[in-house]
Amino acid sequence: MDALEPELDTTPDGLNNQGVYIYHPSKSSKAHGDRPSKRRKVERVESDQESCPFVPLLNGHEDATSVELRYRNYEHLWSAQDAKIQVSVVLSMGNWLGLIMLQKILGDVDSEVLDSVSKFVRETSPETYNGCVPAALVTVGSNVSSLSRLLTRLNDRLTTTGEGGVVVLESGDAPNLKTTLKNIIRAAITNTEGNDGYQRSLNDRDGPRLLGYDLDLLSDYVEKKGVSDLVLALRDSEAFDPSLLTDLISLLSSWLDRIPFTLLLGISTSVELFEGRLPRSTISLIKGKYFELHEASNCVDHMYEALQAGGDAKFWIGRNITGTLFERSSDFFQSPEGFVRMIKYAYMSHFFANPLSLLLADELPADLPHDKLCEAIRNLPSFRKFCEDLLDSGSPKQVHQLLEDDEFLFHESLQHLRMGQQRMRDIFQSVKAIHRCLQSPNISKKSSVSDLSVLALAGELSNSSIVEDIFSTVKALDSDNLQDFFAILPQSVTGDSKFQEVQDDLSGLLQTYQDAVPLRSEYDHRHSVVKTTVVQQRVKLSKGKAKLPKQDIEYTKIVDRVQSLLESYLAEILVKPQDLFLHEVFLFDMRNPLKETFGPRPRFAVERALSNPFDYLISTSEDTGTRISTKQPATAILYQLYLESGALVNVHDLWSAFYAVFESHGGNNCDEQMVMALFYRALSELKAFGMVKGSRRNIDHVAKSAWIGL
Repeated sequence: MDALEPELDTTPDGLNNQGVYIYHPSKSSKAHGDRPSKRRKVERVESDQESCPFVPLLNGHEDATSVELRYRNYEHLWSAQDAKIQVSVVLSMGNWLGLIMLQKILGDVDSEVLDSVSKFVRETSPETYNGCVPAALVTVGSNVSSLSRLLTRLNDRLTTTGEGGVVVLESGDAPNLKTTLKNIIRAAITNTEGNDGYQRSLNDRDGPRLLGYDLDLLSDYVEKKGVSDLVLALRDSEAFDPSLLTDLISLLSSWLDRIPFTLLLGISTSVELFEGRLPRSTISLIKGKYFELHEASNCVDHMYEALQAGGDAKFWIGRNITGTLFERSSDFFQSPEGFVRMIKYAYMSHFFANPLSLLLADELPADLPHDKLCEAIRNLPSFRKFCEDLLDSGSPKQVHQLLEDDEFLFHESLQHLRMGQQRMRDIFQSVKAIHRCLQSPNISKKSSVSDLSVLALAGELSNSSIVEDIFSTVKALDSDNLQDFFAILPQSVTGDSKFQEVQDDLSGLLQTYQDAVPLRSEYDHRHSVVKTTVVQQRVKLSKGKAKLPKQDIEYTKIVDRVQSLLESYLAEILVKPQDLFLHEVFLFDMRNPLKETFGPRPRFAVERALSNPFDYLISTSEDTGTRISTKQPATAILYQLYLESGALVNVHDLWSAFYAVFESHGGNNCDEQMVMALFYRALSELKAFGMVKGSRRNIDHVAKSAWIGL
C-alpha cells in the first residue's frame, strides 16, 4: 500500500481527489477527551506586492521600482482614456453584477434621438392625438444597451425639471395585470419620493385604504406633485404577453384624463411586426411617432476614434488587435460596454507583460537601473532594423556606441520613442483628414475611421483605392470647391510654405479672371467631348479633350501642384508603424492574447488537458512521453481508454483496462480497492463533463456522447 501511494499521487499538491476520498485513521497518542493544543494567534502581514498586482519580468531580474512604475503607468494611461468615455461602474446588491457605463461619447451619439424624444414627450398630450395614448416607438435593433442610456438620461431631464419621470417596465415585471399595475405605481412614486414616500402614500391617505394596484394611488401622486409627463417605457415590448399588453393599453387609455401617460415602446424587429401582434382595437388606442436609435457600430467607431486619434495619445492598439475587435463586432452583436472591456484588457496585457512599457511614463526616476532595460532593447526586432539602417547610411560608430554604451542607448531610446509617438499622432491626424475628405458629396465611396485606421496601421492607406478616389475627385473640383477642400485639410498641410504658395497663386488667378469664375481643370467632365467618325459605313464614338482657355490651363497646373503636395505629404506621414524604432513600446499588436481571452475554446482546452495532461502539469518523471502512464491523473487515463472505445462501452471492460494500467506498473503491490475508487471518481468526472451517460438499452454499459475534435 505504501509503495503504491507515490504512484497514485498524480499531482505534486495532491489535490486531484476532490470527489472521492480514501480514509486513513490517524494514529493519535492522545487519549479520548483530551483537549487539543492551543494554537498561537499569528497576525497576517500584508506584503507590498498586494498593492501592485504586476510581477517582475526580465527573467525575474526586474527591480520593484520598475514593476511599480509599469503598474502606475497603466493606471494613469487608462484613467486618461477612461475619462474620455466617462465609464462609471456600479455594483448591485446580491449575487449579480450590475454594470452601468455612462459614456460621454455614447451620449453624443444618442443626443439627437434624446432631444427628439424629449420634445415629443413634452409637446404631445391626449388632446393632440384626439384622446389616444401618446406613444413613442423606438427601434433599437440589437443595440439594446443604448435604449437604457436613453431612458436614464430622459428620466434625469424630467425629474430635474419636476415635469415627471420615466417608469421602466420589463417583461419579467408583468406576469399579470395586477402585478404590472403594482410595479408601475411603486416605480413611479419611488422615483422621486423613495420607498418611504411610497409607504406613506399607502398608509397616510385619507379615506379607505387602497390596494397596491389601484391607479387612484398614482392619480393622487400626479395631482400632488403636479406631474405633466409620466413616461411608461416598455424596454422589451415584444417580450410582453399580447393579451396583457392589450389590457394594459386599454386601462391606460381610460385613465388619460387623470394621469398624463406617454408610452415608450422599445422594438427590436420592426414596427409592422409589432403592430401585427396586437388587435386593431388596441392599435387604434395609441398614436405617436417613430424614432430610430443609432446602431452599436456607430458607438464603437466613435469610441475607437476617441481612444486612438486623440491629440495627446501615447499608446495605440495595432492592426491585428484592431482587426480582431471589429471582426468580432461584425460577426455578432457586441455592446459598446463589451468593446471598452476588450480595449482595457489590451492595455493591461501590454503593461503587464512588456518590461519596456515603463518608458511611456511622463517622468522616469533618476536612479532607474538601465542595464537590464538596455539589454531588452537590444533584443527588439526594431532595434536590429534600426542598426541595419544606420550601417546602410554609413554610421558604424553610432551603432557601436548603441551596442556598448547603456547610457547613450537609454537616452537615444527615449528620444526616438517620443519621435515615434509623434509619428503615430500624425498618422491618425491624416486618417481623420482623409475621413473628412470622404464626407464630400462628390465622393461616392464612404469609409469609417476604423476602416481607415486598419489600413493605416498596416501601412496600406497611402496606396489604397480610397486615396486614389480622393485624388481623382480633387483633380475634377472647380475653383470654388477646391477652396472648400482646403478648409478641411489639417494644419500640418496648410501650414507648409509650398502649400501657401499654391493658395496665393490660386487667389491671384481668381482675381485675374473674376468674370470666368469658377475655373475648371482639364480633368472636369465638362471639358470632355465625344467625336463621331464614320468608317466603312459604321459609326465610331471616341472621347477627347476640348480646347481649354488660358485660365483653365493655368488652373489645371495649380490642381496638379495640389495633388503632388498631397501625395508627398501622405507618403511621408503614412509610414508603416512596424518600421518605427521602439514600436514595441507604444504599439500593442499581439493578436493571440486578446483573441484567446475573448474568443476562448474551452472544449479544446479540456480535451487537450485530458489527452496530454503534462502540457499543463509539472512532473519529474522521465516517462511522461508515453501515451498512458500511472503518473497521469486518473481521469486522463480513463479518457484515453474512452477514446479507444465505440459508441457503447461495457463498464466492466473499461474497468479491466483501467486496472491493467496500474497492475502493469505496481504488480502484486497494486491495491484493487484504491484503484477502483480512482476509477469511479474518473468516471463521474467524465460524466460531469458530458462525455458519457447511462445507457437505457444495456444497464452495464455507458453511452459515449462526445468525440474528440467534434
